[in-house]
Amino acid sequence: MGIQIIKPKDQASGQFDGGKIIEQKPIGFSGEGSIITRLGPLFYWAWAQSQESAEIGLHPHKGFEIITYVIKGKAYHQDTLGTESVVEEGGTQLMQTGSGVYHGEALKEPTEAFQIWFEPHLSQAVKRTPIYSQFDSNQFSLVDMDGVKIKTLLGNDSPMQTVTDAQMWDVLIPKGTVYIHSLSLGRTLASLAIRGDGTLLSDTFETTHFSHKDFIIVQSEQEERVAIQAVDQDLRILVIEVPTEVDYPLYRKPR
Repeated sequence: MGIQIIKPKDQASGQFDGGKIIEQKPIGFSGEGSIITRLGPLFYWAWAQSQESAEIGLHPHKGFEIITYVIKGKAYHQDTLGTESVVEEGGTQLMQTGSGVYHGEALKEPTEAFQIWFEPHLSQAVKRTPIYSQFDSNQFSLVDMDGVKIKTLLGNDSPMQTVTDAQMWDVLIPKGTVYIHSLSLGRTLASLAIRGDGTLLSDTFETTHFSHKDFIIVQSEQEERVAIQAVDQDLRILVIEVPTEVDYPLYRKPR
């Protein structure tokens, strides 16, 4: 099993609207400084925060499946499909951009959100009609496993589904408690610690410590049980699972 802990200094960073929106990017665009440029079909991952009103004007997307997940605040959206929407705290939007769409974004109060891009088979995706979908927080299942709260955002029984093979969870692990994730052969687990520190445990590698804002990557070489433990305080971690490789060509993403 391969494991990497990517510190914030080795992730990309960015900003919009004159620095009103600040982003930490575990996986960035070309030239932005992230040492991880993609993980299978997981193409881009940004963690955005703003303390004031800010806007990103209309801009185009094509082919990719783009999820916005609001941790705090609200995200305001408009697009050339005629959509005008507000994504509330804990909710998501999914843009399956297909043959192409323009959209704009705005934040009007202190807000924290993720934007994550998944790459389907692009030569097929660009032939599809673009679709906008939105889901409120209460539409996602939230289970309590011995104190660990697991919110399934993508895959399994989630109402949000992508063409791309991908799953996503928002996991809250109380101090001293362990979350177990079963990882099949040929899969990659990518996690971002958004609150608190933790340790990663497995039968195949030594205990590994990680800190708030670290990007944690585990790639399986066999069936594996990965244990994530909260250390000195509750740990909140966003977890994404994708295939390490796909059976279609991926966009060549230069560094």
